[in-house]
Amino acid sequence: MATPPRRVHPALYPLGAQPGTGQTPIMIRFEAVGLRYPGGGPHRGQWGPEALSDVTFALPRGSFTWLLGPSGAGKSSVLRLMHLQLRPTRGEVEVLGLRASRAPRDALPAVRRRIGVVFQDFRLLPYLSVFDNVALPLRLAGQPEASLRADVTEILRWVGLEAKSQSSPLELSGGEQQRIAIARAVVHRPDLLIADEPTGNLDQRQARRLMALLGELNRAGTTVVVATHDEEMVARNPAPSLRLEDGRLHDPDNARAIYGLGDDDFGAA
Repeated sequence: MATPPRRVHPALYPLGAQPGTGQTPIMIRFEAVGLRYPGGGPHRGQWGPEALSDVTFALPRGSFTWLLGPSGAGKSSVLRLMHLQLRPTRGEVEVLGLRASRAPRDALPAVRRRIGVVFQDFRLLPYLSVFDNVALPLRLAGQPEASLRADVTEILRWVGLEAKSQSSPLELSGGEQQRIAIARAVVHRPDLLIADEPTGNLDQRQARRLMALLGELNRAGTTVVVATHDEEMVARNPAPSLRLEDGRLHDPDNARAIYGLGDDDFGAA
């Protein structure tokens, strides 16, 4: 498949600084993060046990990172923090320069618009056409219809589904629906793409095509984080990884070092 059009996917983030100097362009930083969800106990406001405990890592701009671990390990919690859907109970999460624990609520939407999210269950709207599903983020952002149409057509061509633009999502295969979900996630040119078990409902051929799309996005400069428990897919697509077990990083020292980051790249919170 041809590389994605530069107008839709510019190379935003060449890595200019050297790791370990404290000047590395950091996209995501977790520092001693703990997360609790409200519990179901008898006292109002009671909190449950920690879903994440002492999670520390930093991911540079332009990186591709696997987030690994079995179901219930905390992967989805990490992704929700990256997407600023949650604030940490303790510690600090910094995404695109915004420190989540200190940011006012009205500062969050602008940063979220720079993040694309791909879900395992696609979350396409069945009452909208393929074109309108992909166009939805641009319309919500107020983009004029004329330029919107060109952007949506271009991204549908990139994922190989321009001919299905007027179809209903219900008429598409699972692999085609996931490609439409990727198109919707990246049509607004996000700086960061987060994918939560994106191949979980796909066969091997569809999964390989999906990974090829994510790889092209990453080579064009988009920072990509993919959560999965599919070890075979990870083996076929080697890249740095973070592994969670019971809400903790399996190898915290390695998590700090996977991109050659030094102590100066942490502690900014």
